[in-house]
Amino acid sequence: MKVMVACKRVADANVRVAVKSDGTGMDTANVKMSINPFDEIAVEEAVRLKEAGVATEVVAVSAGVEQV
Repeated sequence: MKVMVACKRVADANVRVAVKSDGTGMDTANVKMSINPFDEIAVEEAVRLKEAGVATEVVAVSAGVEQV
C-alpha cells in the first residue's frame, strides 16, 4: 500500500505575522515558514506505517509556488 500525505506550507506558529497595508493578505517578507503542524503529524504517522510494514511507500505532496 502506498500512503500519500498532503502538506501545506504555513507561517511558523511562533512568529507574529503582519497584514499587508492594502489588506489583501499577509506580509511574508522575512517570515519563517514551516510545514502545517497537523500535516507534520500525518507524515510521521505515514512513516510509522512504513516502518511497521503496512505501507510500502510514503509520498508527500504539496502544490504552489517553487518555495513550497
